[in-house]
Amino acid sequence: MAAIQHSYAIEHRHPAFAVVDSAVTHAAEIAAALLVVAEIVVLLAGVVSRYLLHTPIIWSDELASILFLWLAMLGAVVALRRGEHMRMTALVGMASPGMRAFLDTVAIAAPVVFLLLVIHPAVEFAQDEAFITTPALGIANSWRAAALPVGSVLMLAVAMLRLLGVADWRHAVGAMATIVTLAGVFMLLEPFLRDLGNINLLIFFVGLVGLGVLSGAPIAFSFGLATLGYLGLTTDTPLVVVVGRMDEGMSHLILLSVPLFVFLGLLIEMTGMATAMVGFLASLLGHVRGGLSYVLVGAMYLVSGISGSKAADMAAVAPVLFPEMKERGAKPGDLVALLSATGAQTETIPPSLVLITLGSVTGVSISALFIGGMLPGVVLGITLCAVVWWRYRGEDMSKVQRATRGEIAKKFMIAIPAIALPFVIRAAVVEGVATATEVSTLGIVYAVLAGLLIYRRFEWRRLKPMLIETAGLSGAILLIIGTATGMAWALTQSGFSNQLAQAMAGLPGGTAMFMAASILAFIILGSVLEGIPAIVLFGPLLFPIARQMGINDVHYSMVVILAMGLGLFAPPFGVGYYAACAISRIRPDEGMKPIVGYMLALLVGLILVAAVPWISTGFLD
Repeated sequence: MAAIQHSYAIEHRHPAFAVVDSAVTHAAEIAAALLVVAEIVVLLAGVVSRYLLHTPIIWSDELASILFLWLAMLGAVVALRRGEHMRMTALVGMASPGMRAFLDTVAIAAPVVFLLLVIHPAVEFAQDEAFITTPALGIANSWRAAALPVGSVLMLAVAMLRLLGVADWRHAVGAMATIVTLAGVFMLLEPFLRDLGNINLLIFFVGLVGLGVLSGAPIAFSFGLATLGYLGLTTDTPLVVVVGRMDEGMSHLILLSVPLFVFLGLLIEMTGMATAMVGFLASLLGHVRGGLSYVLVGAMYLVSGISGSKAADMAAVAPVLFPEMKERGAKPGDLVALLSATGAQTETIPPSLVLITLGSVTGVSISALFIGGMLPGVVLGITLCAVVWWRYRGEDMSKVQRATRGEIAKKFMIAIPAIALPFVIRAAVVEGVATATEVSTLGIVYAVLAGLLIYRRFEWRRLKPMLIETAGLSGAILLIIGTATGMAWALTQSGFSNQLAQAMAGLPGGTAMFMAASILAFIILGSVLEGIPAIVLFGPLLFPIARQMGINDVHYSMVVILAMGLGLFAPPFGVGYYAACAISRIRPDEGMKPIVGYMLALLVGLILVAAVPWISTGFLD
């Protein structure tokens, strides 16, 4: 992950600012860490009460949702303080030292401008929510919504302190002046922009987002600034709507599994479960060229769908495998590229939230989607493995000694508790013990008990840093999702969706051309809308057209979902790619070149799935 690097030292240049910075940081970190603990306790209590005591706690999900928005916003504060919000630093890294320092300062100034614009709408949104009472707890919803203005104010304070701490004050002034001047130009052009119609989509969501991302501004704030600019300058929509959409994107309860699986991944590493698991897998495939890369592909297939969130799936796998893969010489860029590709590969693996959403909005049988989704993931996995084989075909394995059967058996016995974890988690979901959101808490309890009782390794002093790290990483991911949701809503309100559906229905070439256009459209939509918003928006429009052309619903569903996955994890705009970088703690620019080969392999697999309907429908009754 790309940390924001600056040549400043607040503690030495501004002692008063250092005190404020320390106070804000400490308060945000402690509160965010406690919220992670609270979420684990609330969700676990819900599982125990419902499944063991048969007395469901009706307010557990509601309380978890309230705490979750606070966790997301305070986590975003922690991430901003640590420089952990996602940035694209490819061009920044190639700039001269002076220009690099200036662009790094722009990376602080952009959040300042966004937060200055969003705080008032956030306060207005929280005030509006005071009129809504939560059904179970009976409290004003403003208690939850207040997280947005409070978190925004704290982020603004942190960003301003960063800006004031820049070593060269001219960079700070120049960065703010550049952004303010750009905003002023757009404001002067407002009358002209209002007459351009949907051309504004290109100006703001391609041009402005691209400018922000490539100049090194954090991805989440680039999305947010483009959305605020588009709605504020080309429509009469009040900006409070953007805050509402951010709230919607960040508050989805299924996303609560993201921080919990992040924490579970850290626990697996800390308790020695990761070492045991990797040791066994390495004994099986360690002598094979690219062996652990094959393990990564298979592991993502196994855990995919457990949480309903790709970010959570990646968070469960990457911390286990990446340290050992790096020790064996794997390049960080290739690791994050393959992790992103496996995220796209496994979008159809049940019980996927995308599958459930698609079935609910299009009327396609969800059980049929679950059956149809297994084999397409295998096909794409094979294409990824082909690329792994090609890339590692020349790897020098002369110094790697093949493990004996005895060594494999011994490592297997040690690793059994660790290997069993994914199966325990999946079984808990399938058997109805816990929901996709709650199941991560069972994994956490399992990991704690395994660490204390089996592996006898549990470092209590590491819990606080792990909880803070969980909150910061989750905040960085969730803020991207929130601003991307706001951007997606702006796209839907432009009428772009209806125009696209009409254009696709009128294409010449029949079924083949419609399928090709669908693949292209959903790759693009997946990069800016993510899976669920795109499905909700375009599913009801395009599935009737597909049926008229004789395309099987399940077949079309698999093609659409895999195409969206390709877009979601393809840089430079795919949000999933930046989530993978955040989880891996690898700079986005490092994975740009390696991911091309994997994405081409996924495209080949997608075309194969589209061309052979049996892959999706062969196991249906």
